[in-house]
Amino acid sequence: MHKISFLILSVFLILSCSKQDNTKELNKLKKPQYSIVIHGGAGGIVSKNFSEAQKKAYKEKLNSAINAGYDILENGGSSIKAVQAAIVILEDSPLFNAGKGAVFNSEGKQEMDASIMNGSTLNTGAVAGINHVKNPILAANIVLDSSKHVLLSGKGAELLVKMHGAQMVPSNYFYTEKRFNQLQNIQGKDTTTLDHSAFLLDHALIDDHKYGTVGAVAMDQNGTISAGTSTGGMTNKKYGRIGDSPIIGAGTYANNATCGISSTGTGEYFIRTVAAHEVSSIIKYTKASPKKALHEVIFNQIAPLGGKGGMILIDKNGDVFWDFNTDGMFRGYKKSNGEAVIELFEKTEAPINKTLK
Repeated sequence: MHKISFLILSVFLILSCSKQDNTKELNKLKKPQYSIVIHGGAGGIVSKNFSEAQKKAYKEKLNSAINAGYDILENGGSSIKAVQAAIVILEDSPLFNAGKGAVFNSEGKQEMDASIMNGSTLNTGAVAGINHVKNPILAANIVLDSSKHVLLSGKGAELLVKMHGAQMVPSNYFYTEKRFNQLQNIQGKDTTTLDHSAFLLDHALIDDHKYGTVGAVAMDQNGTISAGTSTGGMTNKKYGRIGDSPIIGAGTYANNATCGISSTGTGEYFIRTVAAHEVSSIIKYTKASPKKALHEVIFNQIAPLGGKGGMILIDKNGDVFWDFNTDGMFRGYKKSNGEAVIELFEKTEAPINKTLK
């Protein structure tokens, strides 16, 4: 009897070990999931206000940014490198209010802000009020990698990042006729526009604002989530105004335990609600889905205060989410399972998967 019991137990243990080994082997063979999502600003982005050529230009640039980051992820690179690569593409384009396309302040200069965060270590870097660094997102990463600080501003920030190899450019690098005309029109009206002027077309002033910021969130094959945001701020801004983009927890946040987020919109309201961190906290403490958490913060916390904008998110599973309370938001994503989408306008716009190659 004892021999039979021992034999049964032995067989059971062998089968259990075999099952565990098979599970381990399957896990090894399972392809890691990775993904990237980007935005190029939210606001009064309505299809009728764009020519077909303009729509094509925006989609192509978003496509290039997504693929720049995705290629890094596909080759086993880190999410923080992917975020930088995607944002650099957007910063180098005059289409977006960041880097090359940054708007003018009241003194006819650019003051740019950016931040980046690693969701594995919670290390962060940010810069504010810089005006000679070609790519502010790379400057933010230098603060993360090469200093003991989180946020540096102005001349001090530029001194540090220059010492560590950031590409510096003269002020006229950032000059674009569209942005300059934008400033003159707004100064003529003695007003300001938060985060981005309302000029979507060269010949028209559109009153329903576009909040110009660019951002990216990525998860790599190791499961590390990173997020970054970059902006030129507000047209005709005064007094050294700084919005939410360089503020960790407001414009940018990443935590592997919950999600990574980049925000765009009326920055003051995102700061007051600590918007990005609030979404993460709702997911963490209430176990709400990312979709519900985004809706709660954007529609029930930011909107009642008078704020508008949107947020992009990747959760700990690599799934992509976004939401906004504006007419549109330039946005797109690509995932390792083959899903790929670019959208410019309202939420019901059909995905255009075939454009992402």
